[in-house]
Amino acid sequence: MCRNIKPLFNFDPPVTPEEVRAASLQFVRKITGFHKPSKANEAAFEAAIDEIARASARLLHSLETTAPHRNREAEADKARARAAERFGSATGD
Repeated sequence: MCRNIKPLFNFDPPVTPEEVRAASLQFVRKITGFHKPSKANEAAFEAAIDEIARASARLLHSLETTAPHRNREAEADKARARAAERFGSATGD
């Protein structure tokens, strides 16, 4: 899985359309290998992002869980701790 695509389900506050679109953009970039498409492929690239964002939003809104909502900041702190352990301190110590 692409490391830039973050889990979006079961967070408080809920996922935003902007977050879904950002994840969709990362997915399309990953499968196409394009960071930015050529003018000839731009319409297809944008259409794919829109379609994936719609499908992703439908999926996220249809999922159910009995688990408590995850806290965004706590999850971000965990990710930073994992990155620091994996890559070392970012402060240059």
